[in-house]
Amino acid sequence: MPSRFLLCSFKTCPWVQRAAIVLQEKKIPYEITYIDRDNRPAWFLAISPHSKVPVLQIDGKDAIFESNAIAEYLDETTAPRLHPADPLARARNRAWTDYVPDFAEAISTTAYSNSEEEFAKQAAAIAKPFGRLEEALSKRGNDGPYFNGPKFSLVDAAYAPFLQRYTFMDRLRPLGIIEKFARLSAWRDALLAAPAVRASTVPDIEAVWQENLILRRRWLGKFVTQSGVGAAAAA
Repeated sequence: MPSRFLLCSFKTCPWVQRAAIVLQEKKIPYEITYIDRDNRPAWFLAISPHSKVPVLQIDGKDAIFESNAIAEYLDETTAPRLHPADPLARARNRAWTDYVPDFAEAISTTAYSNSEEEFAKQAAAIAKPFGRLEEALSKRGNDGPYFNGPKFSLVDAAYAPFLQRYTFMDRLRPLGIIEKFARLSAWRDALLAAPAVRASTVPDIEAVWQENLILRRRWLGKFVTQSGVGAAAAA
């Protein structure tokens, strides 16, 4: 009998989105519940050792935390496999998936800067991880559009949320960085157009993300137009 999956999330969390992308790509039915970041319920704290999302609850009894563990579990238990069949290619995929936190931190610390000076300083650091991925894409031995070629993979699911957040940030305050990395830019475009990525968030994720900047009093929030305000409550 198929398992019942409940994904615990904050509305704007890119790590939860990573798990949701895998669920969507594999066409696995699931429910999602949004946890109040400022009032996390006891039942959630009991299954999340570090009190963070994502957590994937299985059949109301077992639970897995950490986005990478969730993605690997889903890939091992439900076809089609998103990891490459070749052991070396699979190891290379896992290695680049392990680089995601560094890549994500460069983008997130910039987006949530507290001042213009901090924003400029953090933005200057984005080129380094972008360059690392550009080099990896140049050595992948295929023409894309995804990391392993025409087939969507766990590496794609891992990077898509953060390339999406970069794009949201870039639309508020153009950075002119990703344009310097042609392969990364093309990969970003392919990921954001992928059906699994498009279906992995609330419908108005960009507006919700923008309002979160305002709620957290981040410098970038000053560039959000009035039309974006109220999106978090409506979502």
